[in-house]
Amino acid sequence: MKALRIALAATLALFVLAAVGCGSDDEDAIDDTTTTLTETTDTETTTDGDAASAIKGTVGPGFDISVDQTSVTAGSYELEVEDLSDIHNFHLTGPGGVDVTTDVAGEGTESFTVELEAGTYDFVCDPHAGSMSGTIEVG
Repeated sequence: MKALRIALAATLALFVLAAVGCGSDDEDAIDDTTTTLTETTDTETTTDGDAASAIKGTVGPGFDISVDQTSVTAGSYELEVEDLSDIHNFHLTGPGGVDVTTDVAGEGTESFTVELEAGTYDFVCDPHAGSMSGTIEVG
């Protein structure tokens, strides 16, 4: 029970720090007081690495970041990221020098062609890396 309390306190502290550090003076800014923290799912979908293969990523509007496939085979993929918030980004790094990112202040859909090798690829929201992250395993 004590470990659960510590974990809850740490999560709350990260949320407060993120909220304070990402404030906006824009009068039309969205009120984030009802934002909830969620974890990425462990959905495991395996695809072959055909040129037509796609991986879809999403970040925002709350403190959510995810991909639709967490396990794929090596190959060329079109990474399509739907960025739903101007306080988050989607940043993918991994073997073979893969390093693609959306802009923190930007919103919308961006596509990247990535060549994935065997290994683990990390995706994060850079401003909130402590609470918004996940991995893609490539076999």
